[in-house]
Amino acid sequence: MRVIFLTDVAGSGRAGEVKDVKDGYARNFLLPKKLAVAATHDQMQRIASISKAGEVRRLKEEQDARALSELLSQLSLVFTANLGPTGRFYGAITSTQVAEELSRLAGRAIDRRSVLLAEPIHEPGSYQAEVRLGQGISTTVNFTAQGQSQLAAVQQPPVEAAPAEAAVEVQESSPDVR
Repeated sequence: MRVIFLTDVAGSGRAGEVKDVKDGYARNFLLPKKLAVAATHDQMQRIASISKAGEVRRLKEEQDARALSELLSQLSLVFTANLGPTGRFYGAITSTQVAEELSRLAGRAIDRRSVLLAEPIHEPGSYQAEVRLGQGISTTVNFTAQGQSQLAAVQQPPVEAAPAEAAVEVQESSPDVR
């Protein structure tokens, strides 16, 4: 089926492009989500305006990505995790945690898949993560992982147990047998 893309679809086409795609892909995905329209004579006359709208949208997304890149590169994050007796974290600091913290600080949603760590962080230290923002723009975020000892939590005085309830004795009465 021949379609005209209304918006950019990763791996398929850009706004304003006319392409042949499989019928099922067009009918079940592109057309219902209004990502593309069938390439009829009337729609073919709209290609210039669709292309122009797509170019304006891409330019705005690129400007937003550059501004976000500038903001993120200035941030310095600090993560605190519990340390085990070997000096390693009990868990790990992952790209999900980095993305959540960046989202909170930037005020915009940042997908965990766009944050690239070489591997999950298991030891205290200074690290860097690459954040891919789309439109070929990426930035590096510096962060520090600090440890928090579990000894302080373990050495707390034990909580006193509540006094035992007085035992209530129940007397059973034997049924009258006649």
